[in-house]
Amino acid sequence: MDGAFAALILLLGLIALGVVVVAKSVALIPQAEAAVIERLGRYSRTVSGQLTLLVPFIDRIRARVDLRERVVSFPPQPVITEDNLTLNIDTVVYFQVTNPQAAVYAISNYIVGVEQLATTTLRNVVGGMTLEQTLTSRDQINGQLRGVLDEATGKWGLRVARVELRSIDPPPSIQESMEKQMKADREKRAMILTAEGVRESSIKQAEGQKQSQILAAEGAKQSAILAAEAERQSRILRAQGERAAQYLKAQGEAKAIEKTFKAIKASRPTPELLAYQYLQTLPEMAKGEANKVWVVPSDFGTALQGMTKLLGAPGDDGIYRYTPSPVDPADTAPDDDEDVADWFETQTDPAIARAVAKAEAEARTPSPVLGAAPRPTPPPAYQQPIQIPPSGPQSPPSGSQFPQSPPSGPRHGS
Repeated sequence: MDGAFAALILLLGLIALGVVVVAKSVALIPQAEAAVIERLGRYSRTVSGQLTLLVPFIDRIRARVDLRERVVSFPPQPVITEDNLTLNIDTVVYFQVTNPQAAVYAISNYIVGVEQLATTTLRNVVGGMTLEQTLTSRDQINGQLRGVLDEATGKWGLRVARVELRSIDPPPSIQESMEKQMKADREKRAMILTAEGVRESSIKQAEGQKQSQILAAEGAKQSAILAAEAERQSRILRAQGERAAQYLKAQGEAKAIEKTFKAIKASRPTPELLAYQYLQTLPEMAKGEANKVWVVPSDFGTALQGMTKLLGAPGDDGIYRYTPSPVDPADTAPDDDEDVADWFETQTDPAIARAVAKAEAEARTPSPVLGAAPRPTPPPAYQQPIQIPPSGPQSPPSGSQFPQSPPSGPRHGS
């Protein structure tokens, strides 16, 4: 019974020993992780991402090292700048183990080593800068820190990828002063911008008033010129119309006298008819308001006899009758001369029509926008080549606008 129990205990001991031997002989190293193996206390080899067999009680794993890139944030460190201000700077270091053997044997704790090296390097770099340079030179500080850390940690089997300054905290008093300075600068820029805006507005308003006055002056000038030209043309046309009217009136009176004289000649009046007409004319002479007294001439008969002798010749019965005068070639001459034939044309002068059309087009043209390029100003109407012939019977105007009386007969009279 005691022998069986002792054999069982021995068997269990052998099984336990076998399990321990197997556990000491096999090691599973995952990917992105490296194991430093020592044999009898000396470095043997480095394995990563595989199943490794070890010699029990001779080989052992000294350390397991993570090969992935690591991000380590260090607490804020007090740093004194060149202008004697204390800043609290928080840094973040990105590094990766490239040589597990050096990371295990070259330094006892590479994370602490990186932290201390970053702190000392940061103090050296920032100590040569002022506060303003420190706040505005983050990229420069990051580059210098990375260069120094990468060079110093290369022998430790590390590669520093990046170094970033996460925060730079100046003292509260300095922050308050900076905020006041920033506020003052912003207020200054706001006042400057306001003043510039007022200045630009005043300039624009002055330019607008200037352009408005210039345009108003040009408009008044054009209006005065057109008014003067219109008055000139109106006077010329009225003078031409009066000239033509006087000519027509004289022509009409001449025609009336001629017709009356011809009618008298054709009717062959007797002295009795002339005496009767003379007696009818005498009361008309007395109808005027200024005529208070009128006298009948005493030699009335003698006057009638003289008129009868002038108009006629005595007949067989001794009575004076009208004798027609011989035909005068001058009576058959045309009434109108060729020199005044153009006085009564109703066509519009083309030059005047063009000037009026151009003036109307300029009046309808909108004014240019302020600030835009001015459009070319056309020559005023008074500079247009309007050809107005001089007044006179020898050079009648071609554009007179007068109604022509309809002729009662042939153009040159009968």
